[in-house]
Amino acid sequence: MTEQLRIAVLGADGRMGTAVCRAVEEAPDLALVARLEKDDDVAALAGQVDVAVDFTVPSVTEANVHALLDAGVHAVVGTTGWDDAALARVEEHLARTDGLGVLVAPNFALSAVLAMQFAARAARYFESAEVIELHHPGKVDAPSGTALATARHIAAARREAGLAAMPDATETQLDGARGAVVDGVHVHAVRLRGLVAHEEIVLGNSGEQLTIRTDSFDRVSFMPGVLLAVRRVATRPGLTVGLEHLLDLG
Repeated sequence: MTEQLRIAVLGADGRMGTAVCRAVEEAPDLALVARLEKDDDVAALAGQVDVAVDFTVPSVTEANVHALLDAGVHAVVGTTGWDDAALARVEEHLARTDGLGVLVAPNFALSAVLAMQFAARAARYFESAEVIELHHPGKVDAPSGTALATARHIAAARREAGLAAMPDATETQLDGARGAVVDGVHVHAVRLRGLVAHEEIVLGNSGEQLTIRTDSFDRVSFMPGVLLAVRRVATRPGLTVGLEHLLDLG
């Protein structure tokens, strides 16, 4: 039997952390050796862990990643709230390590990753595009990291295709009625009891509409993506943003 990868889970008491712990324990090639909560000492993982998975909260996740790098541990991060400046600081820190890898993903559900990719490929062919994300009311950030990434991918595809701004004759509105605007793409957030994680991308031309929708009904849907990242992060030194880079999407 090959040697097991030693895994730590940060935020192990949360909904996602609990699911990750269970998935790691059930994987024969992985060994769960540490469960940390938000305020536990990450530095203590040095020499004990190969890969750490962070599902904590936005206020501590960047500090956790820097502490993991100082401890010589690869990191897989599902906590949202990252911006370009924070990612740049991690990338600069990685340049001073001996081949460590960090993967930050806005979503680990394979259906969500594919939906983002499909939306980016379709965006250049449609005059209009908007994003609606729907989550449980316990989610602390809005819009979701997945919706932000989707909107940015759509905007980039539109810029590359040389498309004009999307049509919108709105002159008066209640605050927030048209949602947030991310690189010119409107993003709407719904928080509703009974939901888990859902996203709908609506693209339109005169006389036609394309809807791309992904639904996660249970957090188990994220686990194949998390385990893929855990197994592959050490093979990708430096910073990787997005699970799609681990998939063969052509």
